[in-house]
Amino acid sequence: MAWNEPGGNNKDPWGGGNRNNDGPPDLDELLRKMQQKLNGLFGGKPSGADDGRPGGGSFPWSLVAIVLAVVYGLWGFYQVDANESAVVLRLGKYHSTNTAGLHWNPPLIDHVTKVNMTEVRTERTTGQMLTEDASIVDVVLQVQWHIDDAESFVLRVADPLKSLQEATDSALRHVVGSQTLNGVISQNRTQVAADTQQRLQEYLDLYLTGIRVDVVNLTDAKAPREVQDAFDDVVRAREDEVRLQNEAQAYSNQVIPVARGSAQRMIEEAEAYKSRVVESARGEAARFTALLTEFQQAPEVTRERMYIDAVQEVMSNTSKVMVDVEGGNNMMYLPLDKLAENSATGAGQRQQVSPQVIDEISQRVINQLRTEVNNARRSREVR
Repeated sequence: MAWNEPGGNNKDPWGGGNRNNDGPPDLDELLRKMQQKLNGLFGGKPSGADDGRPGGGSFPWSLVAIVLAVVYGLWGFYQVDANESAVVLRLGKYHSTNTAGLHWNPPLIDHVTKVNMTEVRTERTTGQMLTEDASIVDVVLQVQWHIDDAESFVLRVADPLKSLQEATDSALRHVVGSQTLNGVISQNRTQVAADTQQRLQEYLDLYLTGIRVDVVNLTDAKAPREVQDAFDDVVRAREDEVRLQNEAQAYSNQVIPVARGSAQRMIEEAEAYKSRVVESARGEAARFTALLTEFQQAPEVTRERMYIDAVQEVMSNTSKVMVDVEGGNNMMYLPLDKLAENSATGAGQRQQVSPQVIDEISQRVINQLRTEVNNARRSREVR
């Protein structure tokens, strides 16, 4: 007879039967008692009741339910980092946006999407575009952006990255189309980037993408490869133009101050000449007034004096001497300037003769003439 049949010795082939009451409790017995308590707690049938099947007890559904409940509860916990936000959808509908920390949402009911709010990402755009002056330019643009609104980024737009790329292309082509080729390549590069960033942000806000543009960099802008050589010539010509303008400006800065100084000097000299002439005229007028007073008091003496002064002034400025020989009827003309010129050193060169030399020569000539006249007079007296 088997060990588990009724009427048998009920001896456990693994040594589980016929235990003494003093031994440790059986593990199966402990589990059975726990199952009975749980079944009684949830209104189930006691595990020791005979249901007419071999083995006696029922399947522990309550224990399975508890385990599943614990697993379900643990499954709903999730951690949101400090740089993240979590968008919660409950049964497919927006419920809330959770910030950093430990959160719990019922699994299979809520769907949680985490997005990084502080990561700066880069989008690159390239292409050939038409400028305002009907020229073609190759442009390379980089956009640095981050997520500003998690709800809009996750729910409002189906593909935020594609929307960002298309909005960037649209904004860039609009700005480049309003600039000349030279402005896009060299003169207005910073302004092109700033205008593109402003217009791109307006597009993204209009589309409710939840994206915030940080920086727009125009990394490269050049003419197409087919016309690059001609464009390089144009660039060199413009550089030469700027260089020549700078040289002209430097020359202007050098010449104009000198000219202004000369003009100021001439003005000051004219003012000085004016003052000198005016003061001289005033002095002559005062002298004439004083002379008129003396003339009125002694006309003859004053007239003689004025005549002598005038003759002296005139004769003192001439290099010719007229000698009136005493006892003779003719006046001798002595070209002292020629005599002084012939006696000067350096043949063939005319030098300036001082008045002292002329006076000395004149005195010698006069003395010689007087000697000759005296000799001629003695000879006549002897005869």
